[in-house]
Amino acid sequence: MITPYWDPLPTARRLLSPDGSAYATFGTPVFGGEWADRNWRNVPGPFYGAKTDCMQFGREYAPEHVAFDEVHEFVFRQPVNERETEALVTAAGWELYTNYGWDGDDHWTPEGVRAWWRERGRVREWAVAAAAVWSSYTENPVYVPHYHEAADGHRDFVAYIDDGLEAYLRGYAFWLEHRREPAPGEALPRL
Repeated sequence: MITPYWDPLPTARRLLSPDGSAYATFGTPVFGGEWADRNWRNVPGPFYGAKTDCMQFGREYAPEHVAFDEVHEFVFRQPVNERETEALVTAAGWELYTNYGWDGDDHWTPEGVRAWWRERGRVREWAVAAAAVWSSYTENPVYVPHYHEAADGHRDFVAYIDDGLEAYLRGYAFWLEHRREPAPGEALPRL
């Protein structure tokens, strides 16, 4: 049976340093993003992109989790195991301005998750349109693979909204209410 929610933060803390501090090798904070600056496209969860750079490296390291608009990276799928957490932490570590955040649990509420879910059509509509634009890019052959891969990320986001995200968000809402993972068969909140 698949666990409806798995807390990635203990793994993220362990990956960053032996003492759990949020600093990379060179003393730069990996997660310096501010909640107030988060990108509206981030799915609810502990991780989010805020005023990230436009280098767009995130998909190189965490293609199952990171997508981007014309300016910023954002988290379209939260990690659900150690491998995925490592990929997302690596992507955050490569972000130039260290503007990924990992304090979403301190800000999201079950009602906030439900509100995001009710507005998912806006995010989905944006992702469909962005995929169409980015996949049609042909101006400079050097950049065509990059733009087409970005379009794949938007299509992945749409597919996740359509199948999988609701179950994750129900588990996350449970986590926010109880601060523990749901037991097998335990009732999850409705969205």
